[in-house]
Amino acid sequence: MAEGGQMPLFRRIPKRGFSNADFRRVYSIVNIADLEERFEVGDHVTRQALVEAGLLRSVRVDVKILGNGELSKKLIVEASRFSKSAMDKITKVGGEAKIV
Repeated sequence: MAEGGQMPLFRRIPKRGFSNADFRRVYSIVNIADLEERFEVGDHVTRQALVEAGLLRSVRVDVKILGNGELSKKLIVEASRFSKSAMDKITKVGGEAKIV
């Protein structure tokens, strides 16, 4: 119902409730193509190595490796998550994908 120019009651009352926004997991994305161009054969790719290579800003963020691009180097990659295609490409060239 209209209240004749007055702010409606439902807009005046404070909103309460639950939101999952505080609990969501945010991942920094790194593609296979980035690993191919910045690392050498046999390198151990960790969060610290990704920061040093300029692919991450902080060691504290969670990392997800995506399968965009091609990989021809054998790497040992540690990350929070892997896409299925990234996991397949890493293991296909003889590398190792570790979930940390």
